[in-house]
Amino acid sequence: MKRILLSIAVIFGTCIFAQEKKADTAKTKNIEGITITKQVFKKQSDRFVYDVAASPVAKGNTTFDLLKQTPLLSSTDDKTLKIAGKNNALIYINGRKTNMDAESLVQFLKNTPAENIQKIEVITVPGSEYQVESSDGIINIVLKKKMSDGLNGNMRFSNTQSKYNASQASFSANYRKDKLGISANLNGGENIQPQRYVLRNGTADTSNESVGDINDPNKNIGGYLNIDYQLNDNSNLALSWNTWANKSYNSTVSLFNTIKNGNNTNYSWSKNKEDARTYNNSLNLNYELKTDSLGSKLNVNAAYLNYKRFQFTDNRTYASNVNGDIKDMTTQVFQDLPQVINNFSGMVDYIQKFKNDLTISVGGNFNKTKTDNDSKNDTFFLDPAKPPKSAPNHFIYDENIYGFYVTVEKKFSDKFSGKIGTRYEITNSLGTSDNAPTDELKRIERNYNNLLPYLSVNYAINDKNNISYSFSSRMRRPSFWEINPVKNILTDYNYTQNNPFVKASSTYNQELTYMYKNSYFLILSHSYFKDAITQVPLQGYPVAPDGTVGSNPVLRYIRTNFGDKQEMSAMVGIQKSFFKQYWTTNFNIGFQHNINNGSLDTDPTTGDRFKNKDGEFIVYTNNIKSTSLLIQTNNTIRLDKKKTWFFGVNYFFVDKQQIELGSLKSLMSLDLSIKKIWNEWTFAVNLNDILRTNIVKIEDYQANGNYNYVHQNQYPRNIMVSLTYNFGNQKVKKVRDIEGASDSIKSRTK
Repeated sequence: MKRILLSIAVIFGTCIFAQEKKADTAKTKNIEGITITKQVFKKQSDRFVYDVAASPVAKGNTTFDLLKQTPLLSSTDDKTLKIAGKNNALIYINGRKTNMDAESLVQFLKNTPAENIQKIEVITVPGSEYQVESSDGIINIVLKKKMSDGLNGNMRFSNTQSKYNASQASFSANYRKDKLGISANLNGGENIQPQRYVLRNGTADTSNESVGDINDPNKNIGGYLNIDYQLNDNSNLALSWNTWANKSYNSTVSLFNTIKNGNNTNYSWSKNKEDARTYNNSLNLNYELKTDSLGSKLNVNAAYLNYKRFQFTDNRTYASNVNGDIKDMTTQVFQDLPQVINNFSGMVDYIQKFKNDLTISVGGNFNKTKTDNDSKNDTFFLDPAKPPKSAPNHFIYDENIYGFYVTVEKKFSDKFSGKIGTRYEITNSLGTSDNAPTDELKRIERNYNNLLPYLSVNYAINDKNNISYSFSSRMRRPSFWEINPVKNILTDYNYTQNNPFVKASSTYNQELTYMYKNSYFLILSHSYFKDAITQVPLQGYPVAPDGTVGSNPVLRYIRTNFGDKQEMSAMVGIQKSFFKQYWTTNFNIGFQHNINNGSLDTDPTTGDRFKNKDGEFIVYTNNIKSTSLLIQTNNTIRLDKKKTWFFGVNYFFVDKQQIELGSLKSLMSLDLSIKKIWNEWTFAVNLNDILRTNIVKIEDYQANGNYNYVHQNQYPRNIMVSLTYNFGNQKVKKVRDIEGASDSIKSRTK
């Protein structure tokens, strides 16, 4: 049920205009009459650098809170982070990707003191050495290094009240003694994710409306264990284990359906129940060798990832009347949808630095993945004249990826630097299905190679002005669940359909950045997506390849490559402190222009086409352009001289814009917070979406008369109370976080 409707990518940016004094452009500190100036936010080569140690917002914050205050970063759901309002963010620590799944990573960030951080680097266009997909960006958290041995940690408890109550707890500990470092975390919680849906679709002659609720209970527990040992002055060995388990039993769908077909109106109830559980475990071994005093080094990683998801659904349809009375059950569908993923991977990187400010990096990676999906689908009818239908399907997907890269970075002068590189990837995949409805689905083999160039140049015009340009090409492979040819049923005539024919898409990104006085910035960006992977609504009377026509109109959300699209944006912003750092603000404003160009008339998994009531074939098209205003502001106000009381005001606005499914209506949210610090204790209260305006609405009207409407309320308005306690020696040196060789694969299990 978590994947019943498509994922909606909401893209937004930010802005404000402010007056300030010249002396406020940097943090200052008077020492015996001498003023030392510290740059808080600046542009360096291929990244933005936010000096946390020089910023007033770090005190008493968690790492996640601090990231939301970092220029260019934002979060609309308190779970995920975006860069410049559009790029998905991958988290790195000390230059290495965190070897955690998404849920564990959020808890880690929310339970790590911000005082341990030296700086945050934001890489909007990553270089060839990074294994990222599509237009993803990178957030690199650099921890403080001058720390002594000892033990420290923290405990955090939180309770959130929305439609339902949710609770979360976490415990973290870090220990270092001489050459040995150990870091561990354990966190868990429970919640019920509610959703209220209004779904309407149809033509001028037919309509299908479903209204009701989805409630998804969750219990989860997870954590990590990192062990790092310094073999000698030049080499380290590290072992990392990450685990996460989720149990979602008795997840329910209750929708009242009204189907109009000409003069006939049919009423029914969809009562669905789902039991699901998920396990995610990964193990990573890392060896690092420093080869000279300039910083040259060799990194070797080997990893194993095991992902399991077991999902059983009981989908029942009951006859009803206009009053909503539940009558006899007409249809029952049992689905057993297990998925098991095993991945073995390795990665080697070598960085050679020279005295003339030249750096050459070379490396490669290998991923071997096997996905096993042994699904079952059994349908039973109340009408004895209709025999039961069984549709089992054992789909196995094998994929091998080989990647190689080289980058050359050169600092030509104090003003000018550049970086050029390329990545070459070879992908071999084979999908087999023992009971596919068509011969094409029984064996799907794909072999393709991709050359992915990268370029970045940076020019510091003077002390106050900096300009840079970046270009990169990336590819986006489909997630493993997207290519598993099963359908997730919402109602008898409304469901999502995955697609094993989905192929990797290509993305080309360009970005031009101008920065003034390390406080003001302008970013112009353009992204072109070829064969974009998305979910497309096909509706009407289905016509099978043999000419059989369905008796009722249906709506299928099909995963597919839906043409091309472009995203162009312009954003200006400011990161500044005022009134002797009593007020710290991060304001941005921008415009985004979307160009969609796609059409689809055939279900690629079945070959079905769709007709209207007059017998004409229907084509779904989206060739609409849109321009949207995007605003965001994050503010921290210090309420006392002792720096123990803080008040936060956050706001974002996303104007309506055209996406693949249609017109996404405007979204906005106003969030308030209050925080009190008592020595090692921090107490906070957060009020999120207090105006209740962060609700998704999508409308799409086709020239052929088809329409589709989605109203989704996830009850984002809530109040959260949290209590955090930091214990031990806060100067403990953090354990070296290692990029897992399987990280790029793990992200595709979501």
